[in-house]
Formats: sequence, structure tokens, C-alpha cells
Amino acid sequence: MNIGKIRNFCIIAHIDHGKSTLADRLLEEAKTISVKEMKAQVLDSMELERERGITIKSHPIRMEYRYKDNILYTLNLIDTPGHVDFSYEVSRSLAACEGALLLVDAAQGVEAQTVSNAYLAIDNNLSIIPIVNKVDLPSAMIDEVKKQIVELIGCDENEIIEASAKSGIGIDEIFTAIIEKINPPKDYSKNKTRALIFDSMYDNYKGAIPYIRVFDGVIKAGMRMKFFAHNKEYEITETGYFVLDKVKTKELHSGDVGYIVASIRDMGHIEPGDTITTVDNESYEPLPGYKKIKPMVFSGLYPADPDDYDQLRQALEKLKLNDASIDFTPETSEALGFGFRSGFLGLLHLEIIQERLEREFDLALVTTTPNVIYNVITKAGEEYDVDTPAKMPPTGDIQTIREPIVSAEILTPKKYIGAIMTLCQKKRGIYKNTNYLSSDKAQLHYDLPLGEIIFDFYDKLKSISSGYASFDYEFKSFIEAKLQKLDILIHGNPVDALSLICHSEDAYHRGVSLCSKLKELIPRQMFEVAIQASLNNRIIARTTVKALKKNVTAKCYGGDITRKRKLWEKQKKGKKRMKMIGKVEVPQEALLAVLQVEND
Repeated sequence: MNIGKIRNFCIIAHIDHGKSTLADRLLEEAKTISVKEMKAQVLDSMELERERGITIKSHPIRMEYRYKDNILYTLNLIDTPGHVDFSYEVSRSLAACEGALLLVDAAQGVEAQTVSNAYLAIDNNLSIIPIVNKVDLPSAMIDEVKKQIVELIGCDENEIIEASAKSGIGIDEIFTAIIEKINPPKDYSKNKTRALIFDSMYDNYKGAIPYIRVFDGVIKAGMRMKFFAHNKEYEITETGYFVLDKVKTKELHSGDVGYIVASIRDMGHIEPGDTITTVDNESYEPLPGYKKIKPMVFSGLYPADPDDYDQLRQALEKLKLNDASIDFTPETSEALGFGFRSGFLGLLHLEIIQERLEREFDLALVTTTPNVIYNVITKAGEEYDVDTPAKMPPTGDIQTIREPIVSAEILTPKKYIGAIMTLCQKKRGIYKNTNYLSSDKAQLHYDLPLGEIIFDFYDKLKSISSGYASFDYEFKSFIEAKLQKLDILIHGNPVDALSLICHSEDAYHRGVSLCSKLKELIPRQMFEVAIQASLNNRIIARTTVKALKKNVTAKCYGGDITRKRKLWEKQKKGKKRMKMIGKVEVPQEALLAVLQVEND
């Protein structure tokens, strides 16, 4: 194949700006998919993606397109997610491409994730093709959105393609731009072999399958391949590329996007971002990969049935293959038994992983309250990271606690600025500046504590801005703060799954709210159950779940009152004994109560 006729590109945009629909139209126009196979969001293969209308995984696919003089071009498209929590997927896709289609909704304009993804593409030296999508909508603001794109990437206004992925407007112009403006890969077929792993998946029969972009050399069946991360060697049994299913091919050469089968049974051997080389044509210098993304939100994942522990471990290992940002280590909880402390990029990421584990692997899970990582310095001068309140040292041993601060960017119509600023101040945000992208659209910059925004910030932001504001953030630094560990005691026993770290000004309010919420959720027992909030070993709030009462005097008809008193006394002694040995089962709804406590 002539390498000059290959184009590798991806689609980047904010969530719900029409990436998957545009991918559908491109596949339809290139006749990659027959009319019979066609369906909406064809690249969103997961049931979860189709239900929620969002892309979670990047999906590679190859198209054959005939251009001027009937010349056949091979176009490798990698569809990418748009939600802020999945920006690591976008960075992986960009590392495998030479160009990107920057898609902007004509009715919504430039949003926070549009800005973030555009900067990622610029950093990767990609050719950017700007497209205004949904131009046929009655609410489309085409001229204004074009000005916003010019402001963002500095292109000429006449370079911006007007399109509608739904009705097929502008699709031919997009194909022309892909072929004429995106550079073909450079031909390094004679160099030492190097290929970048940008994704992977697990097949029960073929083992772990890495998805690769070949930069140098040639890879074919029969060769022995080697990973840079750990020097393990495997014999390649199959190579191929992606259409809707995997299609076998004789070889993958410089510029190709495809997959390798090598009967890799140890899932830990494949690390997205790693470089593959071959033993016969070995390179000693890895490709410059993308940076390893550090999880920012942590939660405990426990099987509802303790016998499912091994199944949960295997499920997490399989998910980590095509989601390199999941981090998990075994941990034990007094309340929940054996499980895993897992790291995620955000709350949506946590929610998606939990749903995938439950659906794809048929597991019943109990999750603990999400919390962020804190940096603790003790009076002895030791410094370490704390990702769960249970690991927090005693208050008397702590010198300082530093919390993660993120640099947040909020894009909003001008009329919502006041309400958004009030919300950010409630979340202990520090105002930086405001830029006006147009006469009606403003860009606010804030420094916000990550611990304050992982719960309900995004929902409240959407609520107060009628859904128009968009939000993006990136980690900035750890900054010292007045933080304290809030313990919840149920029936005198601390429940580590309900502990949380909060700001000292907010601790009393959180404790009271949590106790009253738990009172509604913990079922009544045959004995009285005390629910207490404790701060520095001092009880700051308490509620009581009243005991269920059996009418022991129902059988007494008439006679002296002393008969009834004797029975009541006997009942009281029994309840006292039951209270001493009784255990309280905490339901999953109660463990999630921390998320529902309003933080006003």
C-alpha cells in the first residue's frame, strides 16, 4: 500500500456536540458499513454508551474512500470521548494520529472541553480541521460560533467547514479537508521496529490484544515482539486492522493502525502508552508516549458476596486493559470485608466503571464514599499521601494536611456569571479572572479544592445555568488547608466506610446532616441504635433509631399491675443484653448517604 494514501485522524469535541453522529455519516459515505448494518452511534458498541448517549471508549475503524481521479485512500478514524473524565482517552488517540477534526455545536458554541481538547491537539502538533456542526438547527449561531473558533485556534474564518452530521451537509468537504490538509504518515518502514500501544482489550480465546499505531518498521505474524516496559517476549500469531470487526492482514507497516494477537495471557504485561519492538529488528529507544494520568478520586469497591473477591480482581484486571487510568490495590474494611481501593479520574468515571463491572461481569458491588488524595506531613517530619480517611493518622500527630487544588475553567452565557461565582465561593473557590469570548459568552477561571467539586458541583452548575455552562479542570497543586477527619459511629462502632475528610468550618454541619440522613436509612432493630458523628474523639452530633417494641403484656387480662411491671422489667433486661451483643447491618443506601448530604 502507498503510505502517501493513508490518513490517521480523530474527532475531538465537547460532550454531545455530535462526534458519534459525524462518525456514522463518514462511515456511511465511505460505504464502510452497509445500509443493513447501519444504526445510530455505530461506534458506541457498549450498551452503556448507547443508553447514556456518550462515548466512553475510543474506537478505531478503517475506511476506504475514493477521491479525485478515483484514487483510493485509506482513512483510519479514532472516535474519542468528550466528557472531562475521559480526557486520558483523548490523549491516547491523539498520540496515534496526524490530524484532528475539531467539532463545535452551532447552537452551543465553544465549550470547556472543546478548549481543552484543542490545546491537547496543538501540543501534539496535529493538523486541526475546524467544523461547525448542526448548522441546520433553528437555534444555530453560525457566525458567532465561527468567531469563537477563530479566537480559539487562530484559523481563518473561511477554513471552517459548515456541516450537519445528522442530515449529511458538508460531509464531502470534510473528506476533502482530511485528504488535503492532514499529512500522510512518514514512511519509516526500513527503520528499527517501533509501535505505540494506544488501547487494548481481552479475548477469552486469544488473550490480551494490544491496539497499536506502527511508527517504524514492519510487524507480521511469525515475528517475536518485545515490550519496552518489561522486556517480555511473545510470538505474533495474527495481525490485522479494524472495520466493524477485526480483519486479518499479512502485515502492519509504518503508518498503519491495527492490532496484534500473541496469546498474551498475563494482562499486566500490556500497558497503554508502552512501545512494542521486534526481536529481529529491535529498537532500543521507546516512542515518546503520553503522560501517565494520575487518578484523583478514590473509592472502595467490595463484592456484596465475599466469595466473589477473586472474580472482582479478574474483572478489574480485564477493565484495566482498555482503561489504563484505573488504579486498584487490595484493602480490608472492618465493615465490608475484603475489597479493592480503586482510583478514578472523576465521579462519572467511577460511576461508569461500577456499572461496567456489574453488567459485563455480573457482580453485585458495594462502593464506599468517594474521596480525593490528601498530602499529610506529621510532626515527626514524615510525608505521605492519604487516599482514604481510614489511613489518616491521629490528629495529635499531624503537622499539616494539604488538599489537591484544581485549575477550573467555566464557560457560560453572561447572565449566569453571578450565580456561578456564588456557587464557586461556597465551594471555597479562589477567583482568578474572567475573559469574554464573545458579547454573550464568558470564560471564568477559578482555583477550586477537588474534594469540594467531586460530589455535586457539576450538577449544581448545570442546574443554575439551565444546562448552558460547561466545566473543565486540571490538577494544579497541593495546598495547605484546615481539614479534619469526621468519623461516624453506629451503635458505638466506627464505620470506616462512612468516614470522610472535610473542612473544619463545614464539619459540624456535615456531621448533623449525615446523622439525620442515616437515621432514615438504617432499619430499626429490636434494640435502640445510636448514630453519632465524632470529630477529634469528641461527639458533635447524635441521633437515635428507636427500637422495635413487642407488646409483651398483650396476654395479661385484668389482674394486678405488678404482673405487667414484671414482664416490662424482664423485657428491658433482655433488650439491654441484646444491645450489648447486637450487631447493626449497614445497607448500601446508607453508605452512599454521604453523597446526598447537601453541602450548602
